[in-house]
Amino acid sequence: MKEIQLGNGFKGWPEVQQSWQDWWDGRLDRPLVMYETYQPGWKARNPNAPERPTWTYAGKFALDMPVDSVLDHYQAALEAALFFGDSIPKYYVNFGPGVLAAFLGADCQLSPDTAWFSPPQDAEGRSWEQIPLAEINPSIDETNPLWLRVCALTESAARRWKGQVAIGMTDLGGNLDVLASLIGSERLAMALLDAPEEVERLCDEIRQTWLHCYDHLHHLMDQAGLGSACWASIWAPERAYMFQSDFAYMISSNHFRQFVIPDLQESFETIPYAFYHLDGKGQIRHVDQLLALEGLRGIQWIPGDGTPPPEEWLPLLKRIIDGGKRCQLYVSAQGARKIVSELGGKGFALDITDDLTPEQAQALIGELTGE
Repeated sequence: MKEIQLGNGFKGWPEVQQSWQDWWDGRLDRPLVMYETYQPGWKARNPNAPERPTWTYAGKFALDMPVDSVLDHYQAALEAALFFGDSIPKYYVNFGPGVLAAFLGADCQLSPDTAWFSPPQDAEGRSWEQIPLAEINPSIDETNPLWLRVCALTESAARRWKGQVAIGMTDLGGNLDVLASLIGSERLAMALLDAPEEVERLCDEIRQTWLHCYDHLHHLMDQAGLGSACWASIWAPERAYMFQSDFAYMISSNHFRQFVIPDLQESFETIPYAFYHLDGKGQIRHVDQLLALEGLRGIQWIPGDGTPPPEEWLPLLKRIIDGGKRCQLYVSAQGARKIVSELGGKGFALDITDDLTPEQAQALIGELTGE
């Protein structure tokens, strides 16, 4: 373990953990409110630091860079951070959304702030975009350099910051999103109609590998002794994940029921604190099916670029809360005020996106929580 000197503002793990547990259990009458920033002036002096202390991107470092050197970089950011309200100190191993595709053989191109995946090739040099679906059997290569890197960073971070910083699960992705990376989005869209049985088989094989990777990584994360986190602003005392299917933006409710719901239901059996990343208005058609899932604890609403901010979707937010789910949002201070005023705060987890001074952050949190 390497001692880390966390900045001011953090209430401490016992109090924050209790607030989150009360929120999950429905005992918290106020919203969870989170705000994180850097100590005044620190980001200006360190322009290469992450925009937010807990939103790291490990892909900007060479894969052969020593793990401790990578973690030293993020330790500096975490020590300069200020965590207000219900925020938690967190390090999440980020190689871009849907990195499971790379573990399954997809070609992965790392850029300074994201990753791009393209279909792999078979032993004969044929792209998976062209070969018959029946010949495709995705399975993890345990010697894959990116898989080994994710494991090494996860385990080393958990040991280094045990009892001090929560470790976040890498963004494995959703079943259809991963499959789209493996065979191409256009081909997958056609296969939903032309070869649904093969898509179901491939989704099932991807899910088994997904669960294998989750189990292994969660075991490594658990060494930190601070529950479960991921890329999103949620924390839970046990296994948690922000599930997603960005591909579902483009599919019908019937296809969502056929190809996405079974994947979620099986995953929820072993992950008790499950959220769903509802990304864009094209996914609103699936909300009723999501609300009907007993194992789903909450929905994160991301309106998407070029659309009104979260507080302008009050009927949708009310529908989520009235449906018995919790709701996590990235929202401005003014947007948070509107949501709490119109809908009340219970059941919401509000991550404030404005650039605030420490004094403004404390005052806003007190206003929203009544504390």
